[in-house]
Amino acid sequence: MSKKRESIPVNAMTDNFDGDISIERICIDDLLALDKSNLPSVNEATGTHRHDSHSFFLLENGTVQLDIDFQKYIIKAPSIIYIHPDQVHRTIASENVIVSSWSISNESINAEYLKLLLEITPAKPLGLTNEMFLMFSEAVSLFIKFSERKDDKLNHSILKESCNALVALVISQYLEQSKPTDKPSRFETITKAFRQLLESNYATIKRPAEYAQKLHLSTPYLNECIKNTTGFSVSYHIQQRVILEAKRLLYHSDKSVKEIASDLGYDDYPYFSRLFTKVTGMTALTFRSKNLD
Repeated sequence: MSKKRESIPVNAMTDNFDGDISIERICIDDLLALDKSNLPSVNEATGTHRHDSHSFFLLENGTVQLDIDFQKYIIKAPSIIYIHPDQVHRTIASENVIVSSWSISNESINAEYLKLLLEITPAKPLGLTNEMFLMFSEAVSLFIKFSERKDDKLNHSILKESCNALVALVISQYLEQSKPTDKPSRFETITKAFRQLLESNYATIKRPAEYAQKLHLSTPYLNECIKNTTGFSVSYHIQQRVILEAKRLLYHSDKSVKEIASDLGYDDYPYFSRLFTKVTGMTALTFRSKNLD
């Protein structure tokens, strides 16, 4: 039976340099073998958790298997992996891995980059060409060298700028893969704005009309925009985002269904239970029992 958990664990990633930036390069031959040694850092990686920051991983060698929000990925080098602070994940297995990782807090990340990261979340692991891998590898190596110059008076500023440069490089790869060929339509622009609002307000705002009001649009027009761009209604996206968070809490914590409903803004517990069943095809308790660790 799984260990008692009141909430989803949050692992600190940005404690190396004034609590907002970190970078390291590690080698792991066999994660499962290491796990048996009860090393805290390994146990943190193999247990389900969130990070307290935006985390990026350059897989330089080997293969790693990750579970990110109920999606399993087998990732081979060379690849880039971006994990948003909201995403719950764990490392299932790895083989002959060399990985460089860097993290940065909301406060230190460039505001424009923060908006772009929200737009590409959730981001699938991204394979790299040899040319791009070499560029990333050189940039990471330089960043690590900067991190070792702890007596430099401008050390933190250099680290912050270096980390943001790496973040920009990651974002550019995701944007290039999406290959936007034309200027975004008004529908697409409105859909992006709606997604940003939804991410910040899904636990408190449930009515499409309230999102439309915040965007200074009529409810029918907002629905038209979202349906045209995604194929689904505003209500559908609200429900999907709420239920994703409910799944995370059901799977990774021992909070009761009633407590989870309250956390997600539902005082009417029976209504939340019916909504969960409608969206997933099973009750919340069934989902939990089917997905016990």
